[in-house]
Parts: sequence; C-alpha cells; structure tokens
Amino acid sequence: MPEKTTIYQYRAHVVSVYDGDTLRADVDLGFFTWIRNEQFRLARLDAPEIRGAERDDGLVARDRLRELVLDRDVVIETEKKGKYGRYIAEVFLEDDSTLVNVNDVLLDEGLAQPTDY
Repeated sequence: MPEKTTIYQYRAHVVSVYDGDTLRADVDLGFFTWIRNEQFRLARLDAPEIRGAERDDGLVARDRLRELVLDRDVVIETEKKGKYGRYIAEVFLEDDSTLVNVNDVLLDEGLAQPTDY
C-alpha cells in the first residue's frame, strides 16, 4: 500500500527572498501562534544560482520572486522538509479570490527549470 501523503496549508507573510527558489516567511499556525522566519524551498523548480556563472540569471529570478511575494501575504502548501532542512513548498498569491501559484509563474516565465525536488 502506498504511503499516505498529508499536505498542510498555512497563511504566511514573506519576510525575505534569498534567491529564485528560496524564501523566509512568518507562518500563521492559528490560535495566535506563529513560527517566525521559517525557510522554504519552492517545489518542482530549480532557479539559477546567484553566485558563479549563473549569477546574472540568478539575480533576475531572485528579483522576480521578490517582486511577486516579498512583504506580502501568501498561502503555503507543504508536506515535508528537504535535504537541507527547508520545507518544500508551493506558494500561492490570492488574486481576486483566486490562488495564483508562484512556482508556476517562475516556470512559465522561464526563470526556473522544472525538477523533481
């Protein structure tokens, strides 16, 4: 029998963006309980690095992610931590009562490549 996967959904406020696929957010757990400055890795994509040969493309991806989510309220879906201790997440913006998947925006705009991670 396959292992059951539980996906958790939280409201959060993005406090920083490190690169095109990593951000930190204050997460609302409900009942006036928050986790502050939690690190998330965007699921299903890999953005160029902000160091080394990919730097220019990496800065473009980082700046676009900042434009989309920095200092904004988002909805985060996550189910597990990755190998570096970051939660792997789908990040959504609310737009006229519709959720817009930020991960898909970065992929659709060619700022990141699809990955299994």
